[in-house]
Order: sequence, then structure tokens, then C-alpha cells
Amino acid sequence: MRRLTWARAVLAVVLGSVLGSVLVAGPQVSGTHAESRRAECGTDAYPCPGVNWLYEYNFALGLHPFTTPHDVRSQLTHHFWLFPVAGSGCRGSVRQGDRCSLVGDNPVSVERVGETYFQITTLPGHSLGDGLHIRFSFSRTLGMHFLTVRAWYDEVTTCTNGCGMVSGLFALAVWQVLSDTLKISAFAA
Repeated sequence: MRRLTWARAVLAVVLGSVLGSVLVAGPQVSGTHAESRRAECGTDAYPCPGVNWLYEYNFALGLHPFTTPHDVRSQLTHHFWLFPVAGSGCRGSVRQGDRCSLVGDNPVSVERVGETYFQITTLPGHSLGDGLHIRFSFSRTLGMHFLTVRAWYDEVTTCTNGCGMVSGLFALAVWQVLSDTLKISAFAA
């Protein structure tokens, strides 16, 4: 029985890695994309501060048929050391209003925590400037879990350090590490 469980875990991680490589999407900021976002404005899936989207990435987290998206979100917000944090400030459980420092000494605040998502916003001193919102949404389809990371600014002028393709690619690398961590830790959720 133990071998079967271990084999299923390895298969899910491998399958999740393969699908994650296929499903990762680059920055999506086209006018058509922004128009579709405006139509869905206000839903949990699509926050609605405007159309100043910086990036959106989708990652497959693997096959976890007995785990809900809420379980994965809850695991991450209750064990925030899984997230790329620096220092010891937010290594345990985080709630709305908590302030943390991400890798590279980039201060953020936990802006919202929902059933299947949580959202942070950058604070003054962050390398991308303050006011960048980043939402981490968790979903499941046929037992396969997914992480979607979306980032946007309320105002175009908020972006202070060339936050275009370069910051989007840097974010892709950081969130890829997070998704790789969640592919394994979701088994414990």
C-alpha cells in the first residue's frame, strides 16, 4: 500500500511538471484581453481596479483529487514560509493586513484572503514601486490543481522601475519556484 501511495505521488508531480511547462503563459496585456477582463470585473477571479495588467501566469500543481483549492490556499497562508519571504516576520500564518518582506527585501501587505485566493500589494520600498497588486488564485479541474498569478497596477504612473517584460520575467521565475514547492506540499494540504 505504501508503494502505491509513493508511486501516485511521484506520478502526480511528474504529470504536474509536464503540464506546468505547457500551461505557463507569458504576460497578457493585449487590448482584447483587457476588454474581456473589464466584462468580468468584480468577480473573485478578476479583480477590477482597471486594465493596467502587468502579467498573468498559470501553473499546474499536479493531480491532487482529494484536495480542494481552499485546502491549498489555506496551507500556503497558514505556512507562509512556503512563499518566497525574507526574514522571520511572516513565516507562520498570515492574515489580511499583515506586512511581510519578500525575497530581495521587497515589502508587501496581505491585501485580501478569500476562499480560494489571496492577494498582496507592494509597499513603498519595493523594487517595482508601491501599489502593485498580485493575486494568487487556486483552482481544480478533474483533480488537477492550478495556480494563477495575476498582477496589476491601479494607475499606470505607479510603475517606477520599468515594470514591463523584465519584471514579468523575473516574476515568472519567482512564481515558478513557488508552484514547484506547491506541487509537492499540496499532498500535505
